[in-house]
Amino acid sequence: MSGYDGIILFFTGMLGLIAGSFINVCIYRIPLKESILFPPSHCPNCQKKIKIYDLLPVISYLLLRGRCRFCGERIGIRYPLVEIITGMLFMALLLKFALTPVLLKYAVLTCILVIVTFIDLEHYIIPNGVVLAGLAAGILLHYPAGDVTLMSSLYGILSSAGFLLFVYILSLLIFKQEGMGLGDVKLSLVMGLFLGWPLSIMAIFLACCFAGGLGIFLLLLKKKARGDIIPFGPFLAMGALTSLMWGKQIIEWYAKTILHIS
Repeated sequence: MSGYDGIILFFTGMLGLIAGSFINVCIYRIPLKESILFPPSHCPNCQKKIKIYDLLPVISYLLLRGRCRFCGERIGIRYPLVEIITGMLFMALLLKFALTPVLLKYAVLTCILVIVTFIDLEHYIIPNGVVLAGLAAGILLHYPAGDVTLMSSLYGILSSAGFLLFVYILSLLIFKQEGMGLGDVKLSLVMGLFLGWPLSIMAIFLACCFAGGLGIFLLLLKKKARGDIIPFGPFLAMGALTSLMWGKQIIEWYAKTILHIS
């Protein structure tokens, strides 16, 4: 990597940290049905407006030792964690797609997935507003990116959302309860639109593997019991990002190694 490429990578990471800071606002305010733009950032405990020099991603958290400057209320570790995760994901996307319209497309998808992950972990919901924003962004960025055809997106939507909707209905009929929420089905629409076929269905498969593996692990540790709720949104996000980064290689490996198709 040249010095120029290193500079671009650094600034992409910084942009990811800034995006992560805004994502934190979305994670906190969207479930409360508050505007993500107004009022400006403030302490949820004392309501005082946060100074601009206290809004530096990660750095401000460290300098303030994880507490509000005014009232001393502890700031959750989630805030710097989201910023760091988003920054690292932005850099990974740059290394994968370089400075192209495709990079912008998947940076937006990444932001949507990070928002969904942390809202679902805390509130067990996937807000419709986030899904609609993802669909709108996917439509707007579809042609400038040009990496997925219209038919591929359509097949991706039908396969991924169709499969999860089938699982949702089947669980209601057999077990008389939701195996997953309709929010997961709606999120798969966004995944299908962005990733297309077959990466979207690969993302669903990976999400089921991740969720199943963690579920078994937690059962063995007796951290969860049968019937306990585990939000599926974070696993869908993990599956989508894994499929986005390595899905084609996984499919090629499966075709050559398992199906012996060269």
